[in-house]
Amino acid sequence: MPIATTLSRLALGGALTLTALGAVQAQDDVRIGFIVKKPEQAWFINEQEAATQVGEELGFRVVRLGGEDGQEVLSAIDNLNSQGAQGFVICPPDVRLGPAIMNRAEQYGMKVVTVDDRFVGGDGEPMEEVPHLGMSGYKIGQQVGEALAAEMEARGWDPQEVAALRITNYELPTAKERTDGATDVLLEWGFPEDNIFDAPQQNTDTSSAFSAASPVISQRGDFEHWIIYALNEESVLGGVRATEQYGLAPEDVIGVGINGSGAAFAEFSRSNPTGFHGTVAVSSTQHGQQTAENLYRWITEGEEPPANTETSGTLMTRDNWQDVRAELGL
Repeated sequence: MPIATTLSRLALGGALTLTALGAVQAQDDVRIGFIVKKPEQAWFINEQEAATQVGEELGFRVVRLGGEDGQEVLSAIDNLNSQGAQGFVICPPDVRLGPAIMNRAEQYGMKVVTVDDRFVGGDGEPMEEVPHLGMSGYKIGQQVGEALAAEMEARGWDPQEVAALRITNYELPTAKERTDGATDVLLEWGFPEDNIFDAPQQNTDTSSAFSAASPVISQRGDFEHWIIYALNEESVLGGVRATEQYGLAPEDVIGVGINGSGAAFAEFSRSNPTGFHGTVAVSSTQHGQQTAENLYRWITEGEEPPANTETSGTLMTRDNWQDVRAELGL
């Protein structure tokens, strides 16, 4: 079924009651939702906790919900409406759900801010009318590429003898931006394009990445050195686990992820180093706090957030991860 048809049915499904909400609410009566696509992932746990904390400080309530597909998201919005919420922050499970989500939110008179992944309209372009806060996928990807190139150089690796495992998810625009950024830096540095091998993943977690990476590595046994990059650190870790399964030593693998969350902290805390060299850490705490506060100000003061706010990252490795974590409030 075409996605446009699916979105229309989702948006129109169920009996909806239009709720008239004023543009400005009493500050002691504000309730917002914070909906994330993977509520079990450390990044999103931290993000929701940070939003809750700023709510406690400023005097509004945050309702934390998961939305792993379109129907769950629309049900979460219905739930928020029943609780009297005036708006919500969301990281959508599929950016193409933007029009359907906004249709439901507008029927309830709710304000919406996106975080991490930005809504895409029917024309395939970002929905500029919905305020967004997230990292610049391409620039973060460039930082990953720079980290990989620097570490290969530090180890004295000949790029002609190195294989690159690019774990991809091109259904998610931000994922493509990140891997494209890393790829472009590597190619500019002199890495051979023929040595870059794609591993398309079905999801964005470690197990999905492991399943995608394993056959690629097994088919390329002639390479002794590997670099690994993807849209997040969970996916890179899946690639690292795959190299371990095929007997590659940690010193022959350089994996660099993106985020800076519990998955990376656990890896850096291992007694022995692994092929997970580092991650470009971005403050999920900042993302949670800022989007929640932006939405609150919008509801109570009528101050609409900026159309698009981009955050930057810091390379976190086994040597500096605790300092970076403290600096970014992770």
